[in-house]
Amino acid sequence: MFYFDRSFIILIPALLVAAYAQYKVSSTFNNYSRYTSRNGYTGSQVARMLLDASGLYDVPVELIPGKLSDHYDPGARVMRLSQEVYYGNSVASIGVAAHETGHAIQHKERYFPLVLRNSIVPIANFGSNASWILFILGFMFGIRGLVSLGIILFTGVVVFQLVTLPVELNASSRALKILERRSILYGDELEGARKVLGAAAMTYVAAALTAIANLLRLIYISRDRD
Repeated sequence: MFYFDRSFIILIPALLVAAYAQYKVSSTFNNYSRYTSRNGYTGSQVARMLLDASGLYDVPVELIPGKLSDHYDPGARVMRLSQEVYYGNSVASIGVAAHETGHAIQHKERYFPLVLRNSIVPIANFGSNASWILFILGFMFGIRGLVSLGIILFTGVVVFQLVTLPVELNASSRALKILERRSILYGDELEGARKVLGAAAMTYVAAALTAIANLLRLIYISRDRD
């Protein structure tokens, strides 16, 4: 099976970056979860404050299970925060809550990279599920068209991951500026939130690198079998 051939070497650097990114985001979040903010606001309170300040009164803030499962759902127009962030009054919790609020503001303002990302979500989801299946079937039955289609579909996954980068970085930038401007976090607290969001950004960089590496692997395998 070509899953275990020499092409796997292409993935190794990206997998190492991904492993480090996961370690970094977990350790950084856990570290700054121990630092209670001076104002004592919880993540849900900060999210509500920032949403209301942006005129997003109709966007609810809901509790969701899981650790670091926080996200803004543009389809339902709902902010969902994990228990640690929702109830937490740490620098880490506030930073994450503000970041997700940044996405809600992007959605309101129709920030172009977010609009583009949302528009290609169905393509990316289909491509991530179907690309390898089509690729494998193409090799099994010697159908070159299926191999090429698999590569094309996976290219959509790569585009999605690349577009995600400016969306996430912009949301973090917005969050830090708002936290500073509204005096929700101060000095060293703001720096702590910056480190938490910076570590989180590494996971998106790692995801993009992994997607690119997988695409290169598909191309390499297809040419190696010609």
